[in-house]
Amino acid sequence: MALDLFSPVNLGAISLKNRMVMAPLTRNRVTESGVPQAMNVNYYEQRATAGLIITEATPISAMAHGYPALPGIYTDAQVVGWKKVTDAVHAKGGKIVIQLWHVGRISHPTLLPNGVLPVAPSAIKPAGQAFTYQGLVDYVEPRALDANELPGLVADYVHATKCALAAGFDGVEIHAANGYLIDQFLRDGSNKRSDNYGGSFENRARLLMEVTKAVVAVAGADKVGVRISPVNPFNDMHDSNPQALFNYVASELNQFNLAYLHTIEGDMMGKENTFDFDALRKLFKGAYMANLGFDKVRGNAAIASGHADVVAFGVPFLANPDLVERFKTDAPLNVADSSSFYGGTEKGYTDYPFLNA
Repeated sequence: MALDLFSPVNLGAISLKNRMVMAPLTRNRVTESGVPQAMNVNYYEQRATAGLIITEATPISAMAHGYPALPGIYTDAQVVGWKKVTDAVHAKGGKIVIQLWHVGRISHPTLLPNGVLPVAPSAIKPAGQAFTYQGLVDYVEPRALDANELPGLVADYVHATKCALAAGFDGVEIHAANGYLIDQFLRDGSNKRSDNYGGSFENRARLLMEVTKAVVAVAGADKVGVRISPVNPFNDMHDSNPQALFNYVASELNQFNLAYLHTIEGDMMGKENTFDFDALRKLFKGAYMANLGFDKVRGNAAIASGHADVVAFGVPFLANPDLVERFKTDAPLNVADSSSFYGGTEKGYTDYPFLNA
């Protein structure tokens, strides 16, 4: 029998009832202290029929924030808040992992402790504006991290992982994509370092490998995934040789026997690219999660062909809490209200109708 989106699968130690993954979706709807609240519990619980939920990107420390109203995973109160989410998802038979996030230079002093500068591999100001509590403001030039600060950064990932396990998550995903801190180290458009963390592929990937090794030591490799975005220019990102760089990254990650590799297969801005994602997928020996613009037909084709083991859906899950059932029955989909994507109330968050409503 041919595999499809509705076939069960194991991602490491995480058993999925289907191959439809709810992608991480930033929604900016928690308290200023980063604690998930009742409507966040409801939002994730509604979508527990997904084979796997990946939470919204979640800062690993106070220095990791880059937007208002984000949840964190580094204080006791945040652990308690997230435990309510994981309990609700598990009660519905779902699985959920948390995405561990450090935004790096994509921040602003008004969002950081004591108004300090954001940090980055190199002191390069990104184009664009930061979304702050005061509105949109130009990004600032970040402070380049000293090499002797990086062990402390790795320790923040370890602490966040311990908090995630205490909160009842089935695993963690290391966010190394979309122009945030680890991706800033990976790509040479944002990394101009001359030390052991810059220059060669090995050096630019060093931080990702150190973080992955440390997180795996805490959670177990079979509960850890990594997310990458080889050609996504979001947050003013580019690289001179993305195919060679990310082929190297995928190959090096094999040493950890991870639960999965989560890849954004293209340019979120909609531009064409020539990156060979099939080649990348073949280099990675573990389970592979494909993401970007998939619908039911393309998702089933990716599974059936062996290109992907699971497929992540973003906006479709945002607007359709029962997306699995709608795909199974070829029911029409709710249309997403883009004006309510970021920030706000239950409107455009937990009020999308179910088929049987």
